[in-house]
Amino acid sequence: MINSGGLKLKVKRVCSRKRSRERPKTHLTPEPKRGGAARPLACSGAAMVEVRGPSEEVRGPSEEVRGSSEEVRGSSEEDRGVSQEVRGSSEEFCSDGEDLFGDYDSILEDSAVLAELDGAERSHRDAVWREDGGGERQEDGGKWQEDDSLLDEPDPAERLPPSQLQFQQEEERRRESSSPSRAAGGGGGRRSVAEQLKRAMLGNGAAPRSVSRAAALREAAVSEEMGVAARAVEAAAADETADLGPFFGLPSRVQDLLRRLRGIDTLYDWQHACLNLDCVRQRRNLIFSLPTSGGKTLVAEILLLREILRRRRDGLFILPYVSLVQEKVRGLAALGLELDFLVEEYAGSRGRFPPLRRRGRRSLYVATIEKAHSLVEALLEAGRLQELGLLVVDELHMLGDGSRGALIETTLAKVQYVSKSTQIIGMSATLGNIGDLQVFLRAEHFSSDFRPVELKEFVKLGDSVYQVDPTEESGLSFSRQLSFKYSSSMQKADPDHVVALVTEVVPSHSCLVFCPTKKNCENVAQMICSYLKEEFLQHRREEKAELLRQLRAGGQGWVCPVLRRTVPFGLAYHHSGLTSEERRLVEEAYSAGVLCLLACTSTLAAGVNLPARRVILRSPYVASEFLKRTQYKQMVGRAGRAGIDSVGESILILQDRDRDKVKTLLCAPVENCYSQLMHGDGKGLLSLILSLIGLKVGTSLQQLQDFLSGTLLFVQRQQLCADTDLQEALQSSVRLLQEQRLVCAADGATLQVTQLGRATFKGSVDVSHSAVLYGDLSRGLDGLLLSSYLHLLYLVTPYELLAQCRPDWMVYLRQVTSLSPAEQRMFAAVGIPESFVPRKAAGQTVKKSVPVQPVLRMYLALVLLALLKDPDLVAVSDRFQLSRGFVQTLLSSAAAFCSCVLRFAQELEEFWPFRTLLSELTRRLSYCVKAELIPLMEVAGVLESRARQLYSAGYTSLTHLANADPAHLCRSLTHLYRKQAEQMVASAKMLLSEKAAALQEEVDNLLSPPSDLPPPPPPL
Repeated sequence: MINSGGLKLKVKRVCSRKRSRERPKTHLTPEPKRGGAARPLACSGAAMVEVRGPSEEVRGPSEEVRGSSEEVRGSSEEDRGVSQEVRGSSEEFCSDGEDLFGDYDSILEDSAVLAELDGAERSHRDAVWREDGGGERQEDGGKWQEDDSLLDEPDPAERLPPSQLQFQQEEERRRESSSPSRAAGGGGGRRSVAEQLKRAMLGNGAAPRSVSRAAALREAAVSEEMGVAARAVEAAAADETADLGPFFGLPSRVQDLLRRLRGIDTLYDWQHACLNLDCVRQRRNLIFSLPTSGGKTLVAEILLLREILRRRRDGLFILPYVSLVQEKVRGLAALGLELDFLVEEYAGSRGRFPPLRRRGRRSLYVATIEKAHSLVEALLEAGRLQELGLLVVDELHMLGDGSRGALIETTLAKVQYVSKSTQIIGMSATLGNIGDLQVFLRAEHFSSDFRPVELKEFVKLGDSVYQVDPTEESGLSFSRQLSFKYSSSMQKADPDHVVALVTEVVPSHSCLVFCPTKKNCENVAQMICSYLKEEFLQHRREEKAELLRQLRAGGQGWVCPVLRRTVPFGLAYHHSGLTSEERRLVEEAYSAGVLCLLACTSTLAAGVNLPARRVILRSPYVASEFLKRTQYKQMVGRAGRAGIDSVGESILILQDRDRDKVKTLLCAPVENCYSQLMHGDGKGLLSLILSLIGLKVGTSLQQLQDFLSGTLLFVQRQQLCADTDLQEALQSSVRLLQEQRLVCAADGATLQVTQLGRATFKGSVDVSHSAVLYGDLSRGLDGLLLSSYLHLLYLVTPYELLAQCRPDWMVYLRQVTSLSPAEQRMFAAVGIPESFVPRKAAGQTVKKSVPVQPVLRMYLALVLLALLKDPDLVAVSDRFQLSRGFVQTLLSSAAAFCSCVLRFAQELEEFWPFRTLLSELTRRLSYCVKAELIPLMEVAGVLESRARQLYSAGYTSLTHLANADPAHLCRSLTHLYRKQAEQMVASAKMLLSEKAAALQEEVDNLLSPPSDLPPPPPPL
């Protein structure tokens, strides 16, 4: 009610349902909106009216209006003489769907009421004017012409219901079009109370109607659930270790995926115990050791998933061999697609340094030892090592394995020194001096002797079989006497009864026979099949015939004679002499049960997982060296297939001369693991110091010494540095690097790398080869042969393979004479006299001394040139009298070294011509196939023959393969199992996702403003 001169105005309430002022506020309008969106309709000493939407609370100093259940009450202000009274006149209740704004129109249609409102307003303004000492006020068409008004204009920034906002905008446009003089005059025309009230009421009338009671309750429940979820998300963001689900802190979907993709329903007890360790929960470093096939890898994968999904940081999984990396990439690709993270392969020539920075997704890097070292250095140099949340090292015992062990130690030491928040997990089946490793990694240790399948170890000596029994003094207890009926010729061919021991388990079960040499593998396989019965030929006959067809296709129509003889019986050999394609086919056939026996070398024990019911060690030797305890445990650990066999057996065949050594082999503890930084005249320490100075981790002797105190070498300094102090070794290494012009002292004390030193550690080039490579590249600039790949291939031939090269001089001479004159002149350019090769081929003495290294490198370069001209690996190996496996190794090693030389050249300005040339050569060496097959061979595990099959079936691009149906692939391609097809498609999808993410990252970087953008100039 507005009180002026005795005039009283009462507004009747249409909805008579009364609600208490103290009732709980509705859930439909969040509390922040209740207090900040009011539109004042009266001020300056008058009673204030606030108008809100149907479900908004409206409150003024002396009255309160609510949308769907408004209450207007009278109050009085004695100091201003203004009173209003708006009360409800009925206690009846209205329905939830009733229009509560309908009778507003009856007020607006009453002209007498509107006239009274105008009069009251005019009288009030006159009184205010006189109190302020003003004179006669001026009017213009009945509009008040002053800035200070009784009713303020609504703030356009207010939060209004959509219908009111639309109504207000339409009113503004109508008013501006109908009152041009007001806009031109620059003064705001004053509206009357009636006009303003009418406009506000119409706005409320146009607003959405009130919701029902049931809808309000539903919305309140939803709002509450959303609030709980929002608080949970905020808490998870604040607490990096908050659980995301019931599966060891991961969503239950991860458990479902492991069940569907891997067939894993439950975890072993030791896995539960390990994942619930306090050190794991608190992200402290951990070393855990269990027998082979105990399930260590699954624990590592769960920890990596937890790091990626919970803490949103990247993970690094280090594996010893390229084949293991590719197998793991294929296995993890499906998980990455389902859980939205990237799986990136770092092996051979693959990998980007530094990796692309992903804004929305995390990455799991699966890398070999060498690539992991380069990756960590690249992240460290880019200041991004903190992105790496978890680093897992498989086969941790390889810390004691020569130059590769030095790389593992260097990588782990750098991560520990620079990134304190990165967790390190090491695992191995065989660890000796675990205490030293714990001190080095500042880690806790978890161990168990659990095996999913019981292992029984036996030793065969003559015709007697003994079981390994540590409780006996000799370590052996008698088990059984062999009574195989051998003919005299068979006894002569197989004195150790290998055939009889094998036929006890095959073909219904699988068997591995470990042999000391590669040649012995082939001989044993042929000897066994020569005494097998004809019924072995019928076992899975069609599948073995298909395997032979695949081998023939992969060999361009050629099949190894030994495999052609043994495969029909279900036997094959497995060693480094096989090509990658042959190895893949043999492993897949063995895993599927098509082959029941493999005669193999010890490298299979450390490679892909190929378990067997029985493992036979043909001899306790690897080449001419007696077995180590570590090697023995790895071999016998392959016995017993989880989920298939109830027991696994290993049989070690001994001769009388080795009887005394067997006790040490069977019962002694595992060999200790020692630092390899001093291996090879300290090459590992030299490379470490060079990289530390180049990365500016240590630029003084004191800083370098501080870093070395965190290495395994420091922990074992008393055993390994007995003749010299570690500080003296450090000083000696720095002096040697300065002599080789890789390091210099800038101000007499601060150490820094030279351009050559930077190129050396950036290219991961051995310090001992750095000067030789620089000289070769420098001489190449003077007379680089561009009409052929021969010169470039010579520059990228790996130095490490020269020791394994034994040239056939007649073959060498034939290859030289088939070269063009320009290519022949290149021999003199690298230091090989023209008469040298002909004299060696003729058996004549070479009087002039010729360096051996250029001669051997050129021979291997000719092999690589032949492969680029004709990628028939079998034909090239025959032409050069080399094994297929060695040629395959040469090709892959040259591709990896070519990428190293490329990075070396990129750091030295004078070698700019090599950058484009080596980039293309790396690509050709990596695949060595026709250009149309390269996109398919980028997928992990897809080799040349499989790529040709895919291309012939119409899958000509990565996109085709990523969108393929695994069932259709199995029908279109021969010798392809469903699981392999699913992994292939998942790997293609992951690779496609990586490429798309890289392109998107490039776009984002182009469109985002640079961080070093100059600030705008100050205003004048």
